[in-house]
Amino acid sequence: MCDGRRMETLTEIAAVIARHVSKDGFHATPIERVTIARSSTVTMPMPNVYRPQMCLVAQGQKEVTLGDRTFRYAPGRYGIVTYDLPATGQVVEATPDKPYLCLFLDFDPLMLGQLALRVPPPEAPRQPLGKTVSDAGARLLDAALRLLRLLDDPAALPVLGPLAEQEILYHLLAGPDGARMRHITSSQGRMAQVGRAIAWIGQNFRERFSIEQLAAQAGMSPSSLHEHFRAVTAMTPLQFQKQLRLQDARSLMLAEDIDTATAAFLVGYESPSQFSREYRRHFGEPPARDIARLRASPGLAVVA
Repeated sequence: MCDGRRMETLTEIAAVIARHVSKDGFHATPIERVTIARSSTVTMPMPNVYRPQMCLVAQGQKEVTLGDRTFRYAPGRYGIVTYDLPATGQVVEATPDKPYLCLFLDFDPLMLGQLALRVPPPEAPRQPLGKTVSDAGARLLDAALRLLRLLDDPAALPVLGPLAEQEILYHLLAGPDGARMRHITSSQGRMAQVGRAIAWIGQNFRERFSIEQLAAQAGMSPSSLHEHFRAVTAMTPLQFQKQLRLQDARSLMLAEDIDTATAAFLVGYESPSQFSREYRRHFGEPPARDIARLRASPGLAVVA
């Protein structure tokens, strides 16, 4: 696909998304596992737990930070997440006339696993990081457009929707991220063990644990877990836990209107002062000020 044709495809993808979302934020669609997002302004950095999915930016730009790595999305770039990872997203280019527009496709492990058996595995990546950003090729963009067009054809959606979704997954499996994609369905090997450690922390992050305890859950030695966990998440297990605790506390204070000390204890902190220090380092402001800012300017809090 030449650059001109590629831009035409992106323009049409953006037009379809814009037709189906008139307000900023995340919006579910009639297509299972497909979400579309819009933001008419740049946003503040917003932490979130990113689940296994593809994210394709059609218009505007955003940045996502995972540990010490920052990824830049521009129109026609897509990101892949292969584990539940705490990361921070921010829309960095958007205007009311030309808003940020994005397509999210959550991965269906069953569909992905069935396809992986039929697609020759590519060479494994040297870096097993659980997130990556790449330029979308011609076939992937065309497949994404075919899927989105079904929003305008409800009668065809039940029949053609799964086929369009499979086409996208096929191109991802056959492309540079294919080896990473297979980690989602694998139950063997180091990456599967790291995946079990990630899932265990996700279920138990409010509780204290040692690296030895986590390693036993994953079936690895402590040193091997530490090395491979950091390679996948760009964080140590304790840094990973801390991010989940802080994000959980922020959500609790926003949703349930509880005070800082109560939120700290609920997510596992024994010292409210330590919680406030770490919260400020992570979010840029003390808890009370941060929550007040989010409530005063909800438009700046779109998760990218």
